[in-house]
Amino acid sequence: MTKVFIDGTSGTTGLNIRERLSAFDNINLITLKEEFRKDTVARKDAINSADVVFLCLPDDASKEAVLLVDESNKNTAIIDASTAHRTNENWVYGFAEIKGQKEKIKSSKRIANPGCHASGFISLVRPLIDEGVLDKNTYLTAFSITGYTGGGKNMIKEYEEDMPFDYIAPRQYGLTQNHKHIPEMMKIGGLEVKPSFCPIVSSFPRGMEVSIPLNKDMLTCGLEDLKDIYKNYYTGNIVKFVESSDEKGFLTANKLAGKDSLEISVFGGTDNILLVSRFDNLGKGAGGAAIQNMNLLINEDENKGLIL
Repeated sequence: MTKVFIDGTSGTTGLNIRERLSAFDNINLITLKEEFRKDTVARKDAINSADVVFLCLPDDASKEAVLLVDESNKNTAIIDASTAHRTNENWVYGFAEIKGQKEKIKSSKRIANPGCHASGFISLVRPLIDEGVLDKNTYLTAFSITGYTGGGKNMIKEYEEDMPFDYIAPRQYGLTQNHKHIPEMMKIGGLEVKPSFCPIVSSFPRGMEVSIPLNKDMLTCGLEDLKDIYKNYYTGNIVKFVESSDEKGFLTANKLAGKDSLEISVFGGTDNILLVSRFDNLGKGAGGAAIQNMNLLINEDENKGLIL
């Protein structure tokens, strides 16, 4: 039995992971009574007793939780769902589909679970950087629309219980162009130039669609070559290239709601090209990726507990 502890079970991601763990018969879930949920001594004991710990906490609290791991403890593996360690050189980034990343995840005790927007961006950009058809100094623009569940309990309550009239329409945010996912988008995506990133939240619960427009001068290949790159880069059944996701001229952002897969499509023509990734912000964008990373750590079937 693998002993697992979720530090932060009351949040959206923590609840999501706990629900997924019910599909496992080889997991012993360590739980704390409500009165000890924030007790440092109880948490420290739970963390050091576990084989795998999921941190579903704010950034500062995640950093503090890591310090609770005993120096002599070489067993406990941490999967951090916060932003705190995603660009830390001592942590492995948990997007398993990057070339060579699965082996790094399997052999590490510190895994930084990717951000939701960042997962879509990196899935589109990294293969093109790796294959040398997109220069790392290219200035990119990305648009990402997400369901409101990614905003946590307070945002969910706003949309589901107290929704003002303004919330009916999509709302753009990250207006300062300093969204917290940008550092990992650059580092893991392989870029040297900060992209313009335009995230949007809308009045549907789950789903995400990330789009990157390109023109022919940004690339050293054409449309069909891009399709081949994605087909050859993603050979598993979690992240995959889809030849055409066109729905009568539209692309629905919540198509993969409730699933843990991610679909990539390429549209356009000779001069202008549109790269699109679609997935669930709580699936491959959060809890699904965390479970996938746990599976790799404990030598389990990578797809176990996932909905594909």
